[in-house]
Amino acid sequence: MLKKILIGLLVVVLVGGGVAWLNRKAIVLFVVGNTGKRDVGPNIPVPWADGPAEAAGPPGGRKPNIIFILADDLGFNDISTFGGGVAGGRVPTPNIDRLAARGAVFTQAYAGTATCAPSRAMIMTGRYPTRTGFEFTPTPDGMGGIISMLDDPSATGLPAVVYNKEQAEQAPTYTLQGLPGSEVTVAEVLRDAGYHTVHIGKWHTGTGPEFGPNAQGFDEALLMASGLHLPENDPNVINAKLPFDPIDAFLWARMQYAASFNGGPWFEPGGYLADYWTDEAVNVIRKNRNQPFFLKLAHWGVHTPLQATRTDYDAVGDIEPERLRVYAAMVRSIDRSVGRILDTLETEGLAENTIIAFTSDNGGAGYIGLPDVNQPYRGWKMTLFEGGIHVPMFISWPGRIAPQSQVALPVAHIDLMPTFAAAGGGTIPAGVEIDGVDLLPFATGTAAAGAKPHDVIFWQSAYYKAVRQGDWKLQVTDKPAKTWLFNLAMDPTEKANVADQNPQKVAELKKLLADHQATARPPLYPHTTEGAISVDKTAADKATAEDEYVVWPN
Repeated sequence: MLKKILIGLLVVVLVGGGVAWLNRKAIVLFVVGNTGKRDVGPNIPVPWADGPAEAAGPPGGRKPNIIFILADDLGFNDISTFGGGVAGGRVPTPNIDRLAARGAVFTQAYAGTATCAPSRAMIMTGRYPTRTGFEFTPTPDGMGGIISMLDDPSATGLPAVVYNKEQAEQAPTYTLQGLPGSEVTVAEVLRDAGYHTVHIGKWHTGTGPEFGPNAQGFDEALLMASGLHLPENDPNVINAKLPFDPIDAFLWARMQYAASFNGGPWFEPGGYLADYWTDEAVNVIRKNRNQPFFLKLAHWGVHTPLQATRTDYDAVGDIEPERLRVYAAMVRSIDRSVGRILDTLETEGLAENTIIAFTSDNGGAGYIGLPDVNQPYRGWKMTLFEGGIHVPMFISWPGRIAPQSQVALPVAHIDLMPTFAAAGGGTIPAGVEIDGVDLLPFATGTAAAGAKPHDVIFWQSAYYKAVRQGDWKLQVTDKPAKTWLFNLAMDPTEKANVADQNPQKVAELKKLLADHQATARPPLYPHTTEGAISVDKTAADKATAEDEYVVWPN
């Protein structure tokens, strides 16, 4: 009966042209908040498998452990490694800085794309979407339509969000929009090489028998089942809602506080997500201290909804606006996680023989309304400007990678899979074409003179594409029809579009894009939503006719 009432209310929203926008928004969110949720059980101890009681030899005599820490939507300027830090540097990231100082910093590192799920697929496979077909970020069923209803172009100054209902109906349900099981992942390669493989946190490349982490090479997986960092009414949480962002409104209405172990039932996590995932990562390290392990720790922070612990909120001080203070506290929690991992490795005697890699899935989001997260770069998540794809990336391996190393050559997320495979002595099956390269020779300074990881790097989301060759970077899109050309050596922050002055270079780079697409596999699932993103303004600021924008298809 409740479902019928909710459907009726939604029909009123859709056909009732006289309903005021704010009332319409309230009704839509009421419907969203009362549908699509699941039962969540009480917290349970995670039954991690016990590793060997004794090691076959000293840690330095076996394959290196590999820990991969992935942040979500972390902006380039959110960490103090590059001289920045949240709130003008008031909130430094000493533990992330400590990790960076232990090994190699890749100063021109790029995300696979400007949204999370395809980047994660590229990290796992080392392959572009032109090979895998995994091109768009799956969203919960109905999310695109709800966001299009919540969008208010009169407030944003941008074209309205477009939802393609017909294409959405052609796509599988959200959980089945996954990376195909036929793809070879880094977890499968390392497991076959003798590693115990564990995933903790966000997954977002499908669930179930074919797509979930247990089906993609992970022996054990503690999965983020929904999207709250803590219950909204938890006495220890500080929440910051974003009234200007329809994505945020949807998440607050629909998301739950839930985890799942090895595909089992949902249960409540044991604390604030960043701390809970880290608690369990520490347990995994200790249980597997006597055997090689691959641990992927995929944080949900600093993705919305913006929620921080009261302790972190108090620690960062009196920062304004409120959403920046909560965001700063979230960054602090990710930094603390990195520090706890480093400390645990030291305590367990594993630090010298453990590789740690750290990156973010894409750049910071403009829809959180914080203008400095990607400084000095233009653009945001959901744009192919540097702000959307230029990300932190560090790799530490004491004894192999010298401290304070820097690699200034362009590298990308597709390089992590072959790098981890090479470090662990894994073999990529014959016939599997990998677009990434092993970064260890560049990190250790053993690469041949003049060698570089890539001559060309590609990005795409349907009709919006980009390519970098050498110092030149081209962006092209159909909506609105636009071509941007930048020389990143002279203009690393993409201020001066020199496409009109360099038609031959534009033609050369467009041919590279065309050649890249010539044998491309079609997308596995259609894009269903198209949203306009202002390049230079956050969602908290109304765009004007003079502002540049892109339309991101997803």
